[in-house]
Amino acid sequence: MRRYMVAGNWKLNMGPAAGRELAAGVDALLKGRTLQGDVVVCPPYVSLPAVAAVAQGDPVILGAQNCASEDAGAFTGEVSAAMLKEAGCRYVIVAHSERREYQQESDDLFIKKIDRVHGAGLKAIFCFGEVIGERKAGREKEVVRAQLEGVLPRLEGVDAYNTVLAYEPVWAIGTGETATPEIAQEMHAFSRAVVTELLGREVGENIRILYGGSCKPSNALELIGQPDVDGGLIGGASLKATDFVGIIDGAEKACG
Repeated sequence: MRRYMVAGNWKLNMGPAAGRELAAGVDALLKGRTLQGDVVVCPPYVSLPAVAAVAQGDPVILGAQNCASEDAGAFTGEVSAAMLKEAGCRYVIVAHSERREYQQESDDLFIKKIDRVHGAGLKAIFCFGEVIGERKAGREKEVVRAQLEGVLPRLEGVDAYNTVLAYEPVWAIGTGETATPEIAQEMHAFSRAVVTELLGREVGENIRILYGGSCKPSNALELIGQPDVDGGLIGGASLKATDFVGIIDGAEKACG
């Protein structure tokens, strides 16, 4: 039975003081509860130490939004996976759609980053998904297959426990549009089938695939209740403790 994950990607929001306050709010709302899944928050780099004081894994786990593709050296502005581990992180997001679009990051770079994440003893959250033009052209499955094939088989030591996948219907992020639960399930099931082809049945059956669209408290139960949707990578709704915990409540109900 796959444990759900609800991971908050704070993006370019929440400095150290605000980040610690938000993490403390989430922690307070969850205190004393035994959850059936994992809760992760991913602040900006500068806020990691402040949030780490709160997010110590019981139940809130610390993650990062990105990492360098190198371990050390003359790479101004970069932060290595080993540094993130020392700062208290246990997860690192790689290949988010915004990194693909704004920084033009490639499969080769994603592979280097994920290998560094795994090498540091951290877990990767690998993002993939189609944009609006690709969906309108009926190419969504072709795009998803290419993104998965371009990275997963080329990794040094990927398995179902050091890697989480996050399907991003990019056309439904920040647009007010939401993929229906049926669309989410179709794409997650397809993605799981591709992973099974690439990495084998054990990995395909056990790897968690998060939904990275516009998930909120009102639709979390229906989305995460789909057979192949194992939680959510949450953007805007992760910036308010009550909304974020509302999504976790939906995930709990979905697990029965």
